[in-house]
Amino acid sequence: MNSRQLFTEIMFYGDYDRMPVWHWTGWPETTARWLKEGLPAEGDIHKFLGTEPIPTANGVPVNNGLLPGFAEETIEETAEYRIFRQSDGVIAQHWKSKSCIPHYVDFILKDRAGWAEYKKRLQPHPDRIPKNLDEIALRLNNLDQPTCVGTGSMMGWLRDWMGVFNFSYIQFDDRDLFAEMVDTIADLVIWCLDQVLPKVKVDMGWGWEDICGKSGPLVSMEVYRECVVPAYRRISDKLLEYDVRLHATDCDGLVEPLIEGWLEGGVNLMFPIEIGTWKADPAALRKRFGKEMRVFGGIDKLELCKGPAAIDAEIARRIPLMREGGFIPLPDHLITPECSLENYRYYLRRLGEIRL
Repeated sequence: MNSRQLFTEIMFYGDYDRMPVWHWTGWPETTARWLKEGLPAEGDIHKFLGTEPIPTANGVPVNNGLLPGFAEETIEETAEYRIFRQSDGVIAQHWKSKSCIPHYVDFILKDRAGWAEYKKRLQPHPDRIPKNLDEIALRLNNLDQPTCVGTGSMMGWLRDWMGVFNFSYIQFDDRDLFAEMVDTIADLVIWCLDQVLPKVKVDMGWGWEDICGKSGPLVSMEVYRECVVPAYRRISDKLLEYDVRLHATDCDGLVEPLIEGWLEGGVNLMFPIEIGTWKADPAALRKRFGKEMRVFGGIDKLELCKGPAAIDAEIARRIPLMREGGFIPLPDHLITPECSLENYRYYLRRLGEIRL
Protein backbone atom coordinates (compact mmCIF):
# COMPACT_ATOMS: atom_id res chain seq x y z
CA MET A 1 0.00 0.00 0.00
CA ASN A 2 1.14 3.58 -0.57
CA SER A 3 1.78 6.11 2.20
CA ARG A 4 -1.70 7.59 2.09
CA GLN A 5 -3.34 4.20 2.37
CA LEU A 6 -0.96 3.23 5.18
CA PHE A 7 -1.87 6.43 7.03
CA THR A 8 -5.59 5.69 6.74
CA GLU A 9 -5.18 2.13 7.98
CA ILE A 10 -3.21 3.32 11.03
CA MET A 11 -5.55 6.16 11.90
CA PHE A 12 -8.67 4.02 11.67
CA TYR A 13 -7.26 0.89 13.32
CA GLY A 14 -7.09 -1.21 10.17
CA ASP A 15 -4.45 -3.54 8.74
CA TYR A 16 -0.82 -2.41 8.53
CA ASP A 17 2.59 -3.83 9.33
CA ARG A 18 4.85 -0.78 9.63
CA MET A 19 5.04 2.88 10.56
CA PRO A 20 5.61 5.78 8.17
CA VAL A 21 8.98 7.44 8.71
CA TRP A 22 8.33 11.17 8.80
CA HIS A 23 10.75 14.05 9.24
CA TRP A 24 9.54 17.41 10.50
CA THR A 25 12.42 19.77 11.27
CA GLY A 26 14.94 21.01 13.83
CA TRP A 27 16.11 24.33 15.18
CA PRO A 28 18.32 26.46 12.89
CA GLU A 29 21.21 25.63 15.19
CA THR A 30 20.49 21.93 14.63
CA THR A 31 20.69 22.35 10.87
CA ALA A 32 23.96 24.28 11.26
CA ARG A 33 25.40 21.36 13.23
CA TRP A 34 24.18 18.76 10.76
CA LEU A 35 25.69 20.66 7.84
CA LYS A 36 29.06 20.22 9.53
CA GLU A 37 28.32 16.52 10.04
CA GLY A 38 27.45 15.65 6.45
CA LEU A 39 23.98 17.00 5.69
CA PRO A 40 24.05 18.27 2.08
CA ALA A 41 23.62 22.03 1.82
CA GLU A 42 21.33 21.59 -1.19
CA GLY A 43 18.90 18.99 -2.40
CA ASP A 44 15.97 17.09 -0.96
CA ILE A 45 16.51 16.47 2.77
CA HIS A 46 13.87 13.71 2.73
CA LYS A 47 15.77 11.83 0.03
CA PHE A 48 18.95 12.14 2.10
CA LEU A 49 17.27 11.00 5.33
CA GLY A 50 15.03 8.37 3.74
CA THR A 51 11.88 10.02 5.08
CA GLU A 52 8.61 11.57 3.99
CA PRO A 53 7.29 15.00 5.06
CA ILE A 54 4.60 15.33 7.68
CA PRO A 55 1.10 15.96 6.23
CA THR A 56 1.24 19.74 6.68
CA ALA A 57 3.68 19.77 3.76
CA ASN A 58 0.76 18.61 1.60
CA GLY A 59 -1.73 21.24 2.69
CA VAL A 60 -4.26 23.26 0.70
CA PRO A 61 -2.82 26.82 0.73
CA VAL A 62 -5.85 28.70 2.04
CA ASN A 63 -5.38 31.88 4.08
CA ASN A 64 -7.70 31.83 7.09
CA GLY A 65 -5.65 34.33 9.09
CA LEU A 66 -5.27 38.09 8.96
CA LEU A 67 -5.86 39.55 5.50
CA PRO A 68 -4.27 41.87 4.82
CA GLY A 69 -1.49 41.50 7.34
CA PHE A 70 -0.18 44.60 9.05
CA ALA A 71 2.58 46.52 7.32
CA GLU A 72 5.99 45.73 8.77
CA GLU A 73 7.57 48.74 10.47
CA THR A 74 11.08 48.84 11.95
CA ILE A 75 11.24 50.78 15.20
CA GLU A 76 14.82 50.08 16.31
CA GLU A 77 17.63 47.95 14.92
CA THR A 78 21.10 47.09 16.19
CA ALA A 79 23.68 44.43 15.34
CA GLU A 80 22.08 42.17 17.98
CA TYR A 81 18.34 42.69 17.57
CA ARG A 82 15.51 44.31 15.66
CA ILE A 83 12.33 45.79 17.15
CA PHE A 84 9.53 45.99 14.61
CA ARG A 85 5.81 45.70 14.04
CA GLN A 86 5.12 42.19 12.79
CA SER A 87 2.55 41.25 10.19
CA ASP A 88 0.19 40.28 13.05
CA GLY A 89 0.30 43.84 14.42
CA VAL A 90 2.45 43.03 17.44
CA ILE A 91 5.58 45.06 18.18
CA ALA A 92 8.31 42.59 19.12
CA GLN A 93 12.05 42.42 19.65
CA HIS A 94 13.77 39.64 17.69
CA TRP A 95 17.38 38.59 18.23
CA LYS A 96 19.50 38.09 15.14
CA SER A 97 21.96 35.44 16.29
CA LYS A 98 19.90 33.02 18.40
CA SER A 99 16.65 31.09 18.22
CA CYS A 100 14.32 32.04 21.04
CA ILE A 101 10.89 33.47 21.76
CA PRO A 102 10.78 37.19 20.86
CA HIS A 103 10.32 39.84 23.53
CA TYR A 104 6.85 41.31 22.99
CA VAL A 105 6.74 45.08 23.44
CA ASP A 106 3.21 46.26 22.62
CA PHE A 107 -0.12 45.15 21.18
CA ILE A 108 -2.91 46.75 19.18
CA LEU A 109 -5.40 44.14 20.39
CA LYS A 110 -6.02 44.69 24.09
CA ASP A 111 -9.78 45.27 24.24
CA ARG A 112 -12.80 46.10 22.09
CA ALA A 113 -11.14 49.16 20.60
CA GLY A 114 -8.33 47.08 19.15
CA TRP A 115 -10.61 44.23 18.07
CA ALA A 116 -12.23 46.31 15.32
CA GLU A 117 -8.90 46.49 13.46
CA TYR A 118 -8.52 42.70 13.62
CA LYS A 119 -12.12 41.76 12.90
CA LYS A 120 -12.07 43.54 9.55
CA ARG A 121 -9.01 41.47 8.62
CA LEU A 122 -10.81 38.20 9.44
CA GLN A 123 -13.59 38.38 6.85
CA PRO A 124 -14.22 36.16 3.80
CA HIS A 125 -12.50 37.33 0.63
CA PRO A 126 -11.71 35.64 -2.70
CA ASP A 127 -8.00 36.34 -2.22
CA ARG A 128 -7.95 33.79 0.60
CA ILE A 129 -8.40 30.99 -1.93
CA PRO A 130 -5.62 30.13 -4.39
CA LYS A 131 -6.41 31.10 -7.95
CA ASN A 132 -5.05 27.76 -9.19
CA LEU A 133 -7.26 25.67 -6.90
CA ASP A 134 -8.20 23.28 -9.70
CA GLU A 135 -4.53 22.56 -10.37
CA ILE A 136 -3.87 22.06 -6.64
CA ALA A 137 -6.88 19.76 -6.37
CA LEU A 138 -5.63 17.59 -9.22
CA ARG A 139 -2.22 17.22 -7.58
CA LEU A 140 -3.41 16.59 -4.01
CA ASN A 141 -6.27 14.30 -4.97
CA ASN A 142 -3.80 12.00 -6.75
CA LEU A 143 -1.01 12.25 -4.19
CA ASP A 144 0.11 9.04 -2.49
CA GLN A 145 0.80 10.86 0.81
CA PRO A 146 -1.73 12.17 3.38
CA THR A 147 -3.00 15.72 2.87
CA CYS A 148 -4.63 18.38 5.03
CA VAL A 149 -6.38 21.73 5.12
CA GLY A 150 -5.80 24.39 7.75
CA THR A 151 -8.42 24.94 10.46
CA GLY A 152 -6.89 27.99 12.10
CA SER A 153 -6.46 28.65 15.80
CA MET A 154 -9.18 29.39 18.32
CA MET A 155 -6.85 30.44 21.16
CA GLY A 156 -3.21 30.47 20.09
CA TRP A 157 -3.65 33.26 17.57
CA LEU A 158 -5.49 35.39 20.11
CA ARG A 159 -2.72 34.79 22.65
CA ASP A 160 -0.17 35.86 20.04
CA TRP A 161 -2.11 38.95 18.97
CA MET A 162 -2.91 40.11 22.52
CA GLY A 163 -0.05 38.79 24.62
CA VAL A 164 -0.51 36.49 27.61
CA PHE A 165 -1.41 39.34 30.02
CA ASN A 166 -4.22 40.80 27.88
CA PHE A 167 -5.41 37.35 26.81
CA SER A 168 -5.72 36.28 30.44
CA TYR A 169 -7.70 39.33 31.53
CA ILE A 170 -10.09 39.46 28.57
CA GLN A 171 -11.48 36.02 29.45
CA PHE A 172 -12.93 37.46 32.66
CA ASP A 173 -13.27 41.19 31.93
CA ASP A 174 -15.18 40.76 28.65
CA ARG A 175 -16.17 37.18 27.98
CA ASP A 176 -18.59 38.24 25.26
CA LEU A 177 -15.70 39.79 23.36
CA PHE A 178 -13.60 36.65 23.81
CA ALA A 179 -16.47 34.55 22.43
CA GLU A 180 -16.91 36.94 19.50
CA MET A 181 -13.23 36.70 18.61
CA VAL A 182 -13.31 32.90 18.68
CA ASP A 183 -16.53 32.75 16.65
CA THR A 184 -15.19 35.20 14.05
CA ILE A 185 -12.16 32.98 13.43
CA ALA A 186 -14.32 29.84 13.33
CA ASP A 187 -16.75 31.46 10.86
CA LEU A 188 -13.87 32.34 8.57
CA VAL A 189 -12.37 28.84 8.77
CA ILE A 190 -15.74 27.32 7.87
CA TRP A 191 -16.13 29.70 4.92
CA CYS A 192 -12.68 28.67 3.65
CA LEU A 193 -13.54 24.98 3.99
CA ASP A 194 -16.67 25.48 1.92
CA GLN A 195 -14.60 27.06 -0.84
CA VAL A 196 -11.99 24.32 -1.18
CA LEU A 197 -13.38 21.00 0.06
CA PRO A 198 -15.90 20.53 -2.77
CA LYS A 199 -12.83 20.21 -5.01
CA VAL A 200 -10.00 18.91 -2.83
CA LYS A 201 -10.18 15.60 -0.97
CA VAL A 202 -8.05 15.90 2.16
CA ASP A 203 -7.34 13.43 4.93
CA MET A 204 -7.57 15.84 7.84
CA GLY A 205 -8.12 19.35 9.08
CA TRP A 206 -5.06 20.77 10.85
CA GLY A 207 -5.20 23.52 13.47
CA TRP A 208 -2.69 25.13 15.80
CA GLU A 209 -2.92 26.31 19.40
CA ASP A 210 0.29 26.27 21.48
CA ILE A 211 -1.77 27.48 24.42
CA CYS A 212 -0.14 25.42 27.19
CA GLY A 213 2.97 25.72 29.31
CA LYS A 214 4.57 23.25 31.67
CA SER A 215 1.83 23.86 34.27
CA GLY A 216 -1.10 23.51 31.89
CA PRO A 217 -3.33 25.72 29.71
CA LEU A 218 -3.30 29.52 29.63
CA VAL A 219 -7.07 29.53 29.24
CA SER A 220 -9.77 29.18 31.90
CA MET A 221 -11.41 25.76 31.67
CA GLU A 222 -14.83 27.39 32.09
CA VAL A 223 -14.17 29.81 29.24
CA TYR A 224 -12.68 27.03 27.13
CA ARG A 225 -15.77 24.87 27.46
CA GLU A 226 -18.21 27.75 27.01
CA CYS A 227 -16.56 29.63 24.14
CA VAL A 228 -13.96 27.45 22.42
CA VAL A 229 -15.22 23.86 22.36
CA PRO A 230 -18.41 24.83 20.46
CA ALA A 231 -16.26 26.54 17.82
CA TYR A 232 -14.20 23.36 17.37
CA ARG A 233 -17.45 21.43 17.06
CA ARG A 234 -18.72 23.68 14.27
CA ILE A 235 -15.48 23.28 12.33
CA SER A 236 -15.39 19.51 12.88
CA ASP A 237 -19.00 19.19 11.71
CA LYS A 238 -18.13 21.11 8.55
CA LEU A 239 -15.19 18.77 7.92
CA LEU A 240 -17.51 15.79 8.37
CA GLU A 241 -19.87 17.24 5.74
CA TYR A 242 -17.02 16.61 3.30
CA ASP A 243 -16.17 13.19 4.78
CA VAL A 244 -13.01 14.49 6.49
CA ARG A 245 -13.00 12.40 9.66
CA LEU A 246 -9.79 13.61 11.26
CA HIS A 247 -9.38 17.00 12.90
CA ALA A 248 -5.90 17.63 14.28
CA THR A 249 -4.43 20.28 16.53
CA ASP A 250 -0.80 21.19 17.18
CA CYS A 251 -0.27 22.21 20.80
CA ASP A 252 2.86 22.02 22.92
CA GLY A 253 3.01 21.95 26.71
CA LEU A 254 0.91 20.07 29.24
CA VAL A 255 -2.28 19.58 27.20
CA GLU A 256 -4.08 16.93 29.26
CA PRO A 257 -6.73 19.30 30.71
CA LEU A 258 -7.79 20.25 27.15
CA ILE A 259 -8.14 16.75 25.70
CA GLU A 260 -11.69 16.02 26.87
CA GLY A 261 -12.91 19.30 25.36
CA TRP A 262 -11.01 18.69 22.16
CA LEU A 263 -12.66 15.31 21.75
CA GLU A 264 -16.10 16.79 22.49
CA GLY A 265 -15.38 19.37 19.82
CA GLY A 266 -14.37 16.71 17.29
CA VAL A 267 -10.63 17.33 17.52
CA ASN A 268 -9.50 13.72 17.51
CA LEU A 269 -5.83 13.91 16.50
CA MET A 270 -3.21 15.59 18.71
CA PHE A 271 0.35 16.61 17.95
CA PRO A 272 2.94 16.30 19.44
CA ILE A 273 2.09 15.24 23.04
CA GLU A 274 5.24 16.86 24.36
CA ILE A 275 6.80 14.71 27.07
CA GLY A 276 8.39 17.61 28.94
CA THR A 277 9.29 17.88 32.61
CA TRP A 278 5.70 16.84 33.41
CA LYS A 279 6.37 13.40 31.80
CA ALA A 280 3.33 13.14 29.57
CA ASP A 281 2.60 9.59 28.48
CA PRO A 282 0.56 9.08 25.29
CA ALA A 283 -0.09 5.44 26.26
CA ALA A 284 -1.65 6.52 29.56
CA LEU A 285 -3.68 9.20 27.77
CA ARG A 286 -4.97 6.59 25.31
CA LYS A 287 -6.12 4.40 28.21
CA ARG A 288 -7.89 7.36 29.78
CA PHE A 289 -9.53 8.87 26.68
CA GLY A 290 -9.90 5.85 24.39
CA LYS A 291 -9.22 5.20 20.73
CA GLU A 292 -10.91 8.38 19.54
CA MET A 293 -7.77 10.15 20.75
CA ARG A 294 -5.15 9.76 18.05
CA VAL A 295 -1.56 11.01 18.26
CA PHE A 296 1.30 12.14 16.07
CA GLY A 297 4.39 12.45 18.26
CA GLY A 298 5.09 10.99 21.67
CA ILE A 299 8.84 10.42 21.10
CA ASP A 300 10.94 12.30 23.65
CA LYS A 301 13.23 14.44 21.50
CA LEU A 302 15.84 14.61 24.27
CA GLU A 303 16.31 10.84 24.19
CA LEU A 304 17.47 11.10 20.58
CA CYS A 305 20.54 12.99 21.78
CA LYS A 306 21.76 10.11 23.95
CA GLY A 307 22.74 7.52 21.40
CA PRO A 308 21.52 4.14 20.10
CA ALA A 309 20.66 2.48 23.42
CA ALA A 310 18.46 5.37 24.56
CA ILE A 311 16.87 5.63 21.12
CA ASP A 312 16.08 1.92 21.03
CA ALA A 313 14.49 2.15 24.49
CA GLU A 314 12.40 5.18 23.51
CA ILE A 315 11.11 3.45 20.40
CA ALA A 316 10.47 0.20 22.28
CA ARG A 317 8.19 1.83 24.82
CA ARG A 318 5.98 3.11 21.98
CA ILE A 319 5.66 -0.22 20.17
CA PRO A 320 2.38 -1.14 21.96
CA LEU A 321 0.76 2.09 20.70
CA MET A 322 2.11 1.49 17.20
CA ARG A 323 0.51 -1.94 17.22
CA GLU A 324 -2.78 -0.65 18.58
CA GLY A 325 -3.13 2.04 15.93
CA GLY A 326 -4.17 5.66 15.92
CA PHE A 327 -0.56 6.61 16.63
CA ILE A 328 2.37 7.65 14.44
CA PRO A 329 5.71 8.26 16.17
CA LEU A 330 7.35 11.66 15.80
CA PRO A 331 9.71 13.65 18.03
CA ASP A 332 7.69 15.76 20.46
CA HIS A 333 9.09 19.07 19.19
CA LEU A 334 11.88 20.46 17.00
CA ILE A 335 15.07 18.40 17.04
CA THR A 336 17.52 20.12 19.38
CA PRO A 337 21.14 21.06 18.52
CA GLU A 338 22.35 18.45 21.01
CA CYS A 339 21.22 15.70 18.64
CA SER A 340 23.91 14.61 16.19
CA LEU A 341 23.04 13.80 12.61
CA GLU A 342 24.33 10.28 13.24
CA ASN A 343 21.93 9.75 16.15
CA TYR A 344 18.98 11.18 14.22
CA ARG A 345 19.65 8.99 11.21
CA TYR A 346 19.95 5.98 13.51
CA TYR A 347 16.51 6.83 14.99
CA LEU A 348 14.96 7.11 11.52
CA ARG A 349 16.60 3.87 10.37
CA ARG A 350 15.27 1.98 13.40
CA LEU A 351 11.75 3.27 12.77
CA GLY A 352 11.97 2.10 9.18
CA GLU A 353 13.00 -1.39 10.30
CA ILE A 354 9.97 -1.90 12.54
CA ARG A 355 7.50 -4.59 11.50
CA LEU A 356 4.35 -4.94 13.55
